[in-house]
Amino acid sequence: QVQLVESGGGLVQAGGSLKLSCSASGRTFSRYAMGWFRQAPGKEREFVARITWSGGSPYYADSVKGRFTISRDNAKNTVYLQMNSLKPEDTAVYYCAARSTPGGAYDYWGQGTQVTVSS
Repeated sequence: QVQLVESGGGLVQAGGSLKLSCSASGRTFSRYAMGWFRQAPGKEREFVARITWSGGSPYYADSVKGRFTISRDNAKNTVYLQMNSLKPEDTAVYYCAARSTPGGAYDYWGQGTQVTVSS
């Protein structure tokens, strides 16, 4: 069982930066690949970025490539999402998720943190 808690969201002007954190409970955090997703009002949840259990092979949605960076610190049971050059269309609730099976469904989800980018 893994419990995930996101933090770091807030209100920022377009062009600004935010760094989201996702803290995980449990001693098996390093066994899970991690992902970030987001859901804007009236839209479906969409994939943002993912990273393997070892911190390798980061992969991004085209919409955030070159602006967002996913990373993890297994010693701190935390995964991060550094978001730069934010745009109003990045406004959404951001969720982190964990999965134990490569390429499989995400097993655990956090409660989300709101990111609002003003124009």
